[in-house]
Amino acid sequence: MSALTTSPPTDGIGIANLPNQRHKIVAKRGAHFTIMVVGESGLGKTTLINTLFSTELSPAKNYSRRHVKQMDKLTEVEIIKAELEEKQFKVKLTVIDTPGFGDYVNNRDSWLPIVEFIDDQHEAYMRQEQQPQRNEKTDLRVHACLYFIRPTGHTLKPLDIEVMKRLGTRVNLIPVVAKADTLTQNDLFVFKQRVREVIAAQGIRIYTPPLDDDENAEHAQMLIDAIPFSIIGSTEDVRTPDGRVVKGREYIWGVAEVENENHCDFKKLRSLLIRTHMLDLISTTEESHYENYRQQQMETRKFGEPKVKKLDNPKFKEEEEALRKKFTEQVKSEEARFRQWEQHLIAERDRLNKDLEQAHSAIKTLEAELDNLQVGYGRGTGRR
Repeated sequence: MSALTTSPPTDGIGIANLPNQRHKIVAKRGAHFTIMVVGESGLGKTTLINTLFSTELSPAKNYSRRHVKQMDKLTEVEIIKAELEEKQFKVKLTVIDTPGFGDYVNNRDSWLPIVEFIDDQHEAYMRQEQQPQRNEKTDLRVHACLYFIRPTGHTLKPLDIEVMKRLGTRVNLIPVVAKADTLTQNDLFVFKQRVREVIAAQGIRIYTPPLDDDENAEHAQMLIDAIPFSIIGSTEDVRTPDGRVVKGREYIWGVAEVENENHCDFKKLRSLLIRTHMLDLISTTEESHYENYRQQQMETRKFGEPKVKKLDNPKFKEEEEALRKKFTEQVKSEEARFRQWEQHLIAERDRLNKDLEQAHSAIKTLEAELDNLQVGYGRGTGRR
């Protein structure tokens, strides 16, 4: 009987093929990515999104009439969905826009609809996870939030600080300096430095790429050093003085190129969002922000108990104020009508009293005349 001999495998047991399996699964399923843009009107939020993904996800807005709705004093939330494909890999992209934010003289609580939307998506996903059937889950959790800073050349405004503080604890916050081509290179450098100092001093949490990967640590550090990213957005092709056709903005002094790293940080931002750290943004949302929300809710609520709705929504406040004003006007109108009726009653009473006095005077006059007649009649009878 011959003994069986087995030679050890030369290519291992196959564990090294797991990344290839994972790649096949991801390639088959595709990816889902949700990005939110927050900032004042006219800072190029829509243009940047269209430039980032090289397609018109949202048409340009007409900001000449952005103050028409100022009486509403309400930040809106708009959802734009699209499916992008590159080399047979599909990404379901969701863009959350926030028109109306920061457009009013009084912007108190203007961030509440934004914060509530982010929390509501965590809440909706958590509720779906608690259901018996979890095959079809709708996921609109925000993976990245681009906060647009107006290029004033000074520093962050109080509104920026307040909103960024609230967003940084809920979402991967990425600050960007909009319309960087309106500042000189020196002014832009100083402005970015001031913004970084305020972010550090105020304890604002922003997303920073991980440095634990030795292979990509240098690239990640370069991205960290560029925060806040200076951005030029443009979907138009322009020709440079040397004959190249590029995406950019044409001025008298030359062309501000979107993808020229000497002009802005657009390529760095695109790398962070799409090319190198999209999956990290998704996993950070899942493992950090969502888990923090879930843990907080599980500690303060019973299983299956609905979330307590806050009544400090600015829309409710406006409606309450309008109802209060309407009620006050109605009370004043009724009081005026009552006073008018009271004056009418007093005048009528005075008229009746006067008529009564005249009647009494007439009666007294008649009584006097009657007495005189009776006295005259008695004298006549005595003479006879």
